[in-house]
Amino acid sequence: MSPRPRQFDLIAFDWDGTLFDSTAIITRSIQRAVQDVGGTVPSAKDAAYVIGMGLMQALAHAAPDVPKDKYPELGARYRHHYTRHQNDISLFDGVLALLADLRSRQHWLAVATGKSRLGLNEALQAVELRGSFDASRTADETAGKPDPLMLKQLMREFGVEPARTLMIGDTTHDLQMALNAGCASVGVSYGAHEPEAFHALHPRFVGHSVPELHDWLRANA
Repeated sequence: MSPRPRQFDLIAFDWDGTLFDSTAIITRSIQRAVQDVGGTVPSAKDAAYVIGMGLMQALAHAAPDVPKDKYPELGARYRHHYTRHQNDISLFDGVLALLADLRSRQHWLAVATGKSRLGLNEALQAVELRGSFDASRTADETAGKPDPLMLKQLMREFGVEPARTLMIGDTTHDLQMALNAGCASVGVSYGAHEPEAFHALHPRFVGHSVPELHDWLRANA
């Protein structure tokens, strides 16, 4: 195995709002799902806040007045609205070049996402990214963020210590997960959460665009 003379051997990315430009559609899908089952429709800010959590954890948080016996219907309505528009969304500009550059520098790349396994696999197919990642974990097969389980599993898979692992995401859930796992993190400000909330979670850097993130990773990862 070739040496990996970098600060981070494993770089894990969140998906929605970090690599994939899906924040607005997810937010609207949550709002419409809650409306469909008769709950109080959350504001766009409140709906965006739950992005990154596991689906049912997110919907329960966004719609606290919806009774638990309606959760299956709520989840089904969310998937209905999201599926109608999933082909309208795409990778942020510059993501493919960023991933290719990191792979050429011998980093292991992973996805750690609140999406379901089915949802992530569909997204990877839709944007022709198969082979770009060495591993992935989803909330429905591990635990929802900010629980560190998905990061811990990825580190064990590659035999990488927390000090050699970097988590990149657009929400406080991502950065808190990294902190809980003992890993470094980087935030991006172009996704679901306002970057002012990131500082208490001690990210190494906050990128305001994919090219800015790419430049930082090239110099520091």
